[in-house]
Amino acid sequence: MKKISIILFLLISISIWSQDARIPLDTTVVTNNTVKIKGQIINYQATTGMQPIWNDNGKIIASLYYTYYKRTNIKNTEERPIIMSFNGGPGSASVWMHIAYTGPKVLKIDDEGFPVQPYGVKNNPNSILDVADIVYVNPVNTGYSRPVVAKGEKLDKSLFFGINADIKYLASWLNTFITRNNRWQSPKYIIGESYGGTRVMGLAAELQNRQWMYLNGVIMVSPADYKVLRTESSVDYAINLPYFTAAAWYHKMLPQELQQKDLLEILPAAEDFAINSLLPAIAKGGFISKTEKINIVKDVAKYTGLSEKVILQNNLEVSPSFFWKELLRDKTGQTIGRLDSRYTGLDKRESGVQPDYNSELTSWLHSFTPAINYYIREELNFKTDVKYNVFGSVSPWDNRNNNVREDLRQAMAQNPYLKVLIQSGYYDGATTYFSAKYTMWKTDPSGKMKDRFFFKGYRSGHMMYLRSEDLQKANDDLREFISNSLSEGKSAKY
Repeated sequence: MKKISIILFLLISISIWSQDARIPLDTTVVTNNTVKIKGQIINYQATTGMQPIWNDNGKIIASLYYTYYKRTNIKNTEERPIIMSFNGGPGSASVWMHIAYTGPKVLKIDDEGFPVQPYGVKNNPNSILDVADIVYVNPVNTGYSRPVVAKGEKLDKSLFFGINADIKYLASWLNTFITRNNRWQSPKYIIGESYGGTRVMGLAAELQNRQWMYLNGVIMVSPADYKVLRTESSVDYAINLPYFTAAAWYHKMLPQELQQKDLLEILPAAEDFAINSLLPAIAKGGFISKTEKINIVKDVAKYTGLSEKVILQNNLEVSPSFFWKELLRDKTGQTIGRLDSRYTGLDKRESGVQPDYNSELTSWLHSFTPAINYYIREELNFKTDVKYNVFGSVSPWDNRNNNVREDLRQAMAQNPYLKVLIQSGYYDGATTYFSAKYTMWKTDPSGKMKDRFFFKGYRSGHMMYLRSEDLQKANDDLREFISNSLSEGKSAKY
C-alpha cells in the first residue's frame, strides 16, 4: 500500500529565456513503497522535488529536480552509504540509471533491452537500494531543472554550461542536499555515466576541497574522457580497435580463427596489438615503412572485420563513425549502433561514411520517455505542466581547462579511503571500454594507487544494464565495490 504526503509545494513564476513557465523552486513530494530485492522485502521512502541553488549573494539562480530513495526498515543510517547519481550528455537528464539500473523501478523491456508496449516500469529485483540510499540529480535544463532568471534579465550561461561551472554548482547543491537530509555521517559515493564520468572525476576534488565532503568511492559508467575522446590523435584511433573487435565478433565478421573463440579469449590479443603495434604505427604517419604498413594493415583487418583496402584508404586511422557504416555494408547493408553496436539500422543509402541516425538511441527513447513521464506523475505523484527534458539545451558548453583526470588523482592522493570503479560495455562505440581502461591507467601515472582502481566489463553497450543478465551482474559489482570500500573502522592514513 502506497502512502502519499505532500511536504511543501511553492510555485513561483520563473522566466526561462523568452518564455514564462511555472515551476516549483523548493518542494518535496514523499511516497512510501516496498520492493523485493535479492529475495528480501525492502521498505523505502521516495522523495522527489526541487531544491534551489544560491549564488554567493544568497540569490536563487536555479532549481534542480531530484529523486531520493531512502530505505526505511533499518535502524542505523550513520553507517548506511548514500550514492549521488548523475547521467551525462552534457545535457542529459538523470533518467537512464534511475529507471533502468540502480533504482527500485526498471523499464518494461525485453531481456536484451529492446522496447515493448505497453510502456512503463516494474519493480527492480536487482536495485542496490538494499545496501545504499540513492539520489538522482538532474543538472540545469535537464528533467524539470531550470535556471531562475528574473524578467528583464538575461541568462548567464557561464554559471552552468561548462566543465568547471557544472562541477562547481553541483557540488554546492550536493552540500545543501546532504545537510538537509542529515547524511554527513554516511559513507558517500558519486556515480556518473558517459559525460557523467567527466563530471564525477571533477566533483571528487571539488567536494573535498571546497565543500569538505570526503568520498568513499567514485563510480564511472561508460565514462567519457575528453582528453582522448574524439581528439583524432594517434591514441584516440588506436584504442578504439578492441571495441571494433568486439562489435565485429558479435556480428560474426571476424576470421574463423577468431570467430570460433569466446569474446573474452580474443580481446586481450586485440588490446595488446592496439597498444604495442597499432599505436606506434599510426604515430609514424606517412613515414612508416611500406613493409610495416602492410603487416599492420593485415592485422587491423583481422581484428576489425574490415577489408585491407578501406583500412589503407583511411591511412590506418579508422574512425568509429566510419566503422558503424562500413562493417555490414557488403553483408546486409545495415549500419550498427553507436552507443550499443548490437543494434542495427537502415540508412537511405548504403554509401557514405557515417550512419544517418543512432539506431540504439531511437530504440531507447521509445522506452524511456513514456516511462519516466508516467512514473513521475502517477507513482511518485509529482505533477507539473513543465516539460521533462530527457535532453536539454546546454550550449555552448565550455570545455576549456579540463583537468578532471588530475582532479581525481589529487582527490585519491588526499583521501586514502577513496576508491574508483569503472564499468564499461564491450559493444559501446561512443565511449569504448578500452578508452575507459586507458583513462584508468593515465589517472595515476605513478602507479602507486593502482590497487584502488577496479574495472568491470560487460557483454553489452553504453548502458550495459539494459541487458537483463548484465543488469544483475553490474548491480552485484556495485554491491561488491561498496562493501570493499567501506572503512570498517580503519583509519584514513597511508
